[in-house]
Amino acid sequence: MKNQIQLITYIDRLGCESISDLNLLFKNELKGLFGGLHILPFYYPIDGEDAGFDPIDHNLIDPRLGDWNDLKELSKEVDIMADLIVNHVSAKSVQFQDYLQKGEKSEYASLFLNYNTVFPNGATEADLMTIYRPRPNLPFSMFKLNDGSVKLIWTTFTSNQIDIDVNNEIGIKYLESILNTFEKGGVKMIRLDAAGYAIKKQGTSCFMIDETYEFIGQLTEKAKAKGIEVLVEIHSYYKTQIEIAKKVDYVYDFALPVLVLDTLFNKNASSLKKWLEVSPKNALTVLDTHDGIGIVDVAGEGDLPGLIENEILDDIVNQMHVNSKGNSLKATGAAASNLDLYQVNCTYFDALGRDENAYLMARAIQFFVPGIPQVYYVGLFAGENDMELLEKTNVGRDINRHYFTKNEIKEHLKRPIINELKELMLLRNNHPAFNGVFNLIETSQNVLNIKWVNGNYWAELFIDLKAMKMEVKFS
Repeated sequence: MKNQIQLITYIDRLGCESISDLNLLFKNELKGLFGGLHILPFYYPIDGEDAGFDPIDHNLIDPRLGDWNDLKELSKEVDIMADLIVNHVSAKSVQFQDYLQKGEKSEYASLFLNYNTVFPNGATEADLMTIYRPRPNLPFSMFKLNDGSVKLIWTTFTSNQIDIDVNNEIGIKYLESILNTFEKGGVKMIRLDAAGYAIKKQGTSCFMIDETYEFIGQLTEKAKAKGIEVLVEIHSYYKTQIEIAKKVDYVYDFALPVLVLDTLFNKNASSLKKWLEVSPKNALTVLDTHDGIGIVDVAGEGDLPGLIENEILDDIVNQMHVNSKGNSLKATGAAASNLDLYQVNCTYFDALGRDENAYLMARAIQFFVPGIPQVYYVGLFAGENDMELLEKTNVGRDINRHYFTKNEIKEHLKRPIINELKELMLLRNNHPAFNGVFNLIETSQNVLNIKWVNGNYWAELFIDLKAMKMEVKFS
């Protein structure tokens, strides 16, 4: 993977109607800004119940966007990352519909996890309470089969996302078929979506257990054999993330977004500095993604302290709500569907109160800390909360999933803040210092000083948090 900034985007929300349109955008308006491109689910259909993360056919690009030849052509312009949705398929998929019709006689019957698969002798209350949940409900949905019988199917996320048995022969072949399709389509990297939930075992949390690591390792080896690198998406306690990073190619630095907010809100870089001393270096750094701003990644776990004290973390969350004029409250938790217990739904620009100076500082920090930066398409334009879309769908995450038009993109690219952001991006992509050694200079808590050195090349970030002034110098 190139040590350059990546863009993470949906195709149809970036002023594009097709993969070919996106290719033109990279050849023109976005030329030189990105070394990689993470295209969020482009499989059939892109407009399911979970914005493409519930594919009916994972091997088929939604025909409205183009085909695998179009993606192969785009891969000549920029390295492509795609999501391998390992945990589930759509309830509308051919495989699950066949199971509903034929029951155990279906050739796909063993592809899907049901209650009895994991708990053949039944489950105790303790078994069920031990299961780690990202959402406030048990991970099962009732489905009525054609013969009138009712099955309790494992659904980690929504009733339209049917969990598969990744250790079953059919499940193994299903995932391998997607890898083969990716290889032919020019995909250079995959993100294992919801991989932490892929293995279920009675008496465990069913989240990142030993068998999960084994599964990720086996799938990673299969991907590497095809020249594909692997990124694992895990929201978890920070020490767990450190351990996970030792066993996989790449992880996300999901702690960074809140630590940067803490630094800027409280004029204190102490917690960020402590994290940078231990954070995984094989990471993709983010401030925003298609999901919310993660809280669990910096919070404590049980009696174990987190990266930020609970009271301070509560204040940061409240400040986000204040800065967004309460709009993030309308998109988070019980206020909107698609519940998440560990995320605040809000654009990063709004989380900072639309303070352009603070936003540029946040991006500069992201570009200077270790890891490969990913910039979300809404963040690329310092986008604001889309309350109209939220009201229309009542899906909390849609507040940060705006559909940009081509004219909107042209107007955003004229903004001074975006031109300053582009200058920072070009520096991060092209300066040799960032291929060298990371140095966190010892300073007081209200100063952040980072320097990269590579032989005679160097690049330095200096932020005075009290004065909220930033200086970027480089050889």
